[in-house]
Amino acid sequence: MTERPAPSSPAPSSIDPAEVAKFQAMAREWWDPNGKFKPLHMLNPTRLDYVTAQIAGQFGRDLAAAAPFQGLSLLDIGCGGGLMAEPMARLGAAVTGADAAEGNIAIAGLHAEEQGLAIDYRATTAEALAAEGLRFDVVMALEIVEHVADPAQFVATCRELVAPGGMLIQSTLNRTARSFGAAIVGAEWIMRWLPKGTHDWRRFITPDELAQMTEAAGLRVVDRCGMVFNPLGWSWSLSHRDLSVNYAMTALRDA
Repeated sequence: MTERPAPSSPAPSSIDPAEVAKFQAMAREWWDPNGKFKPLHMLNPTRLDYVTAQIAGQFGRDLAAAAPFQGLSLLDIGCGGGLMAEPMARLGAAVTGADAAEGNIAIAGLHAEEQGLAIDYRATTAEALAAEGLRFDVVMALEIVEHVADPAQFVATCRELVAPGGMLIQSTLNRTARSFGAAIVGAEWIMRWLPKGTHDWRRFITPDELAQMTEAAGLRVVDRCGMVFNPLGWSWSLSHRDLSVNYAMTALRDA
């Protein structure tokens, strides 16, 4: 359940206005599987497999049940148009979706309403939610840490939002030659799935760097996993050996 301890003083925002503006401009395309968010639509089933397995393992839930995450509160910070928030709501979680781009929240709320899903969407920041004293069993920060102004501060704020005994699941892009080729040369320059300049390779974060930030924030990293694209099969898969491009990380806040 969402906890509400006494509010704390808000930290300076880690929001980068220029990064928010990029996604605000693309907001109307969130639910077009062949639009500017095509890479996320393709990646989403694999992200979902990873996230649901981690949650089920931590909280002892049976994914074959009708609503396995019922009774769990979940925050999707940087939720975009709701590509992950909606399936988590269908699995029974009480979902809050937050994004600094108001256009994203407008699209997400409309789509959820059309699907008959009750999701608490908010045009706000992680810092503002933490200042309210909100705590969640699960916090997802997927494909966002590379877009914030201060990644370490952002991760520390995410930790504040995790209830004792809860978990933080992050995903991002590794800073390697392969990620430059795949995410920028491939996705932006050649395939033109995303507008040029959507990603800045210099802002990508290695797994070791993200783990260090996460541990410094007071969380315990328990899993790292790569998400690997196979151009021959045109499909994604999980790999605990290949974290060279996309990867996810799970960390726990001890009770």
